[in-house]
Amino acid sequence: MSLATWITLARFPLLIAIILMLYWGDAVVQLVTAPLILILILMDAVDGIIARQRNEVTLLGSVLDIAVDRAVELVFWVVFAQLGLISMVIPIVFIIRGTLTDSVREVGYSHGENAHAQMSTRWGQWLVAGRPMRAGYGFAKLAAFMLLAVTLGLRTAASPFYDPVWLLAQVASWVSLVLCILRGAPVIYEAFRWERSDKVSG
Repeated sequence: MSLATWITLARFPLLIAIILMLYWGDAVVQLVTAPLILILILMDAVDGIIARQRNEVTLLGSVLDIAVDRAVELVFWVVFAQLGLISMVIPIVFIIRGTLTDSVREVGYSHGENAHAQMSTRWGQWLVAGRPMRAGYGFAKLAAFMLLAVTLGLRTAASPFYDPVWLLAQVASWVSLVLCILRGAPVIYEAFRWERSDKVSG
């Protein structure tokens, strides 16, 4: 197994450790989860860089990367909703969107195309694979997760800074949701392209 894949899979134990700290840590421990979340998210960039530098980019690696990303974000959304920091609407939409897009992408994988290569339209390529959109979406989620972790620690500590930080966390969370929907639309659209292609080839 490649080094990049090891880094990808290493995100799971760190994710579990962060969740345990969020639920059973005191205020200080909960606040410490914010930089740990940063490390967890940055590991996603590191595995991609290493894979490209070592020429270890594979279809399996691409699939695992997306799967781990999905697991990390869904776990965080569900946990923060269960802790009462965000509306349950947010994880529900993320779960529905993720299930749909991942199912559709399976068709593309069966044709030997990774997730980004499956985008046939210019607008789909920009929304899903474009660097500005990917960076913006990633930053919005990172900001939301870190701010929510800080919000939890401030709530536990009964800090007067809780309300303004909570408000920032809400903004970042809802922005993430809007971007999630926008980036999911082209993937669903591609499902009809694959369906037409399969009918023609059949």
